Parts: sequence; C-alpha cells; structure tokens
Amino acid sequence: MDDYEVYEKKCEMIRHTNTELLEIFKNDMCGLSSKTISRHLSNVDFYINDYLLYEDALTMEYGVGKIDDFLGYFFIRKCMWSTPGTIKSTAASIKKFYKSMLVHGKLAKSDYKYLCEIIRERMTEWQAACEQYNNPCVENPFEIF
Repeated sequence: MDDYEVYEKKCEMIRHTNTELLEIFKNDMCGLSSKTISRHLSNVDFYINDYLLYEDALTMEYGVGKIDDFLGYFFIRKCMWSTPGTIKSTAASIKKFYKSMLVHGKLAKSDYKYLCEIIRERMTEWQAACEQYNNPCVENPFEIF
C-alpha cells in the first residue's frame, strides 16, 4: 500500500467517525430552527471533513490546534464566500460543535478552553485580514514579497 492509499484509508475512517460526531452534534441542537441547524452542520462538516483532511488525515481533536490557520488563512484565501461575518458565524458553529464534543466526553476541557481562547483573541485580526483580502484597492495581507 503506497502513502496515498494509507492516507485515503485514514481519511475514510475519520469521515466515518465524523459522521457519528455530526449526528451527536445535530441531536444536541434540537430546538433550533432547521435553517440554523443546517448552517452549523455545514460549517462544521467543511471544517472536519474538508479542511482537516486537506493535507493530512487529522481527527477533530487535532482541529483544536488548527483553528487559527483555518479561520485566519485557509478560510479567507480558499473560500470565496469568506467575509468578516462568515468568519464569525463559522467560528460560532465550530465552537458550538466542540462544546458538544466536550459535553459528550469526546474532547478534553483544556482543549475546549484553548479553542475558545484562540477564537476570542484572534477574531478581530481574522476579520480585519478578511476585509483587507476581499478589498482589491488595498494590499493583500498574505502576499509575500
């Protein structure tokens, strides 16, 4: 089995687990409108099944340490729908998901606290970078000279 086949097999196993985690999350959101539930599920699904499997086969637990790269770089550059508002709503969905995982014993409390701290500390910076990136009249904040 070559490296790519090993990677694909790991991703398949992680996606299977993620399906179960998303179901737990969905059940925890009963009482919210179907539109809100759908938005949260879509945001989290993109994070755990696309971004975390993009370069490596990372489980949701590893996603705690990747939130800054995701919302501060990847999401802004790779997602055409990124705006300061979508950064905030995506962060809220991810935070809600990880809270659900904490409640169900799938995540350590210290990891959840770390995630919340990074989101709180970096949100303004992420939104400013997104605003700048989306404005063709100002310098690209990610351009390396």
